[in-house]
Amino acid sequence: MSESKKWGFVNILQEFSLPLLSGVVVAMIWANLDHESYEHVIHWTPIAGLKVFGHLVTHHWLVNDVFMVFFFGIAAKEITESCLPGGNLNPITKSINPLLATMGGVIGPVLVFFVGMSFLYGPTDDLETLRRGWGIPTATDIALAWLVARTVFGKGHPAINFLLLLAVADDAIGLAIIAIFYGDPHLPVRPGFLLLILLGMAIAYGMRRAGLKSWIPTIAVGGPLSWLGLSLAHLHPALALVFIVPFLPGPRRDTGLFADEDEIDRMGEALARDLHMEHSPLYRFEHQLKLFVDLGLFFFAFNNAGVVFTSIGTMTWLILGSLVIGKTVGVTLLSLLGTKMGFPLPARMGFRELVMAGFVAALGLTVALFVAAAAFTDPILLGQAKMGALFSGFVGLAAILLGRILGMTRSEAEEEAAGEVATPSTS
Repeated sequence: MSESKKWGFVNILQEFSLPLLSGVVVAMIWANLDHESYEHVIHWTPIAGLKVFGHLVTHHWLVNDVFMVFFFGIAAKEITESCLPGGNLNPITKSINPLLATMGGVIGPVLVFFVGMSFLYGPTDDLETLRRGWGIPTATDIALAWLVARTVFGKGHPAINFLLLLAVADDAIGLAIIAIFYGDPHLPVRPGFLLLILLGMAIAYGMRRAGLKSWIPTIAVGGPLSWLGLSLAHLHPALALVFIVPFLPGPRRDTGLFADEDEIDRMGEALARDLHMEHSPLYRFEHQLKLFVDLGLFFFAFNNAGVVFTSIGTMTWLILGSLVIGKTVGVTLLSLLGTKMGFPLPARMGFRELVMAGFVAALGLTVALFVAAAAFTDPILLGQAKMGALFSGFVGLAAILLGRILGMTRSEAEEEAAGEVATPSTS
């Protein structure tokens, strides 16, 4: 296979989230054919009896508590770049409407969850445990939402950037929810150890001030300190890089979300150098780790999506309903409120495009699975919640079908004719 064909194949794997989706399929098939061997694999211990801060070092722990550090680190990179000049969060005035929509996409699912819980469960149920599921439907999978939105609206439609901003802000809120509300219920938070995070941030800031041109020293020193602080404080350590990545020196302007990797070559070396893109540690952090993270999501999905079909239950439909109804209605209502307040929708984005964006935002999958694992320890509830998160993946297929039926999809040529072609940039 030629070098260009090899990297073309890798780009397809990344663009269509194939490792993540493959992990889901393999896990579900394996878990339903031989659940005992599946459980044995995900709880395999490379070194028998080895524990870290009371946690047995298993395959599952290594993926969820160590590998996912890099996944959330890249999410933090996207949020950081969105705040730069030219980013979707800068200036704040142009992001008011999608940020209001984001709030609707968080508040809506939470309200639907609690209303649904009051109807579906009775006073004899363990309501205290059930309530922990409220954070699961607040998530939106950035990569899958982008992929579906591009298919539904057509490449370059402004609704894509609207949805991307919503998804990025949504995940920022999701990170806060995980950190604040989903520590180990059996281990009280020990806030004193959070000083280690501050130490890591201070070191990262010092390295930035020193003008380091590589992201590696900052992540190698600040990351473990932050991870250690979260672990000892009994908070989820997967968020460690969220506190360190924003200190990596970045470009002068936002390079955008989901652009292809040859963007710098296309814009020309001089312009890239002027924008500090080619030497930006923030850019290189994502550029050099993205393939590792994308391929590693296979193992995340494999470890977390192995749910037997008999696990479908009340919590499944509560999570799915909260995602679909809560996201669609919440995003639509608060965005419309924004227009009434004088913060309009992007050009060529009307009511039906707004409703469709809210519907696509119900793709919770990756982060929803992660929150489910943090929310429930009871295997029955955990299985049901994960099934609800997995079923949200069908939202993408439904959105694409609806987009075709309603004639919403436009070709790139049609977008060019409309005079507003946007080039989504990469993550």
